[in-house]
Amino acid sequence: MMLKNVASGRSRRLSAGRSVMPRQQRGMTTLGLIILVCFLGLFAFGFIRLTPVYLNYFKVAGVVDGAVEEFDGRGASAGAIRQYVQRRFDIESVSELRSRDVAVKAVDGGFEVSAQYSHKVPFIANVSFVVDFDKRATVRR
Repeated sequence: MMLKNVASGRSRRLSAGRSVMPRQQRGMTTLGLIILVCFLGLFAFGFIRLTPVYLNYFKVAGVVDGAVEEFDGRGASAGAIRQYVQRRFDIESVSELRSRDVAVKAVDGGFEVSAQYSHKVPFIANVSFVVDFDKRATVRR
């Protein structure tokens, strides 16, 4: 005996007093899983490509902040700050920026140490990431 449920549009078979409903499908198809893995893989690959760039920036930021800690309030000169930056860049193995690219300029009451640079990282084919960094700190005399 077949009965048609008009409200839900489902049909069910009555056999021996019990009803058997069609099973609902759950889960993800293989194609959906492949698309999801590719999408997550793109983000993971981008993260892997950008990690060394940010690690290098953290080194540069550490050098600039270290100059403030070293010379703040001690009457330092621009030459001493430049030597410190050059020495720390050699120790930290900073690769994207040279010590002469770090600007040390006189401001009211001290020197401003600033490292501004851009880093371009190839991603996939002709797509690249360009990351701009600007780290500034003021060394008081």
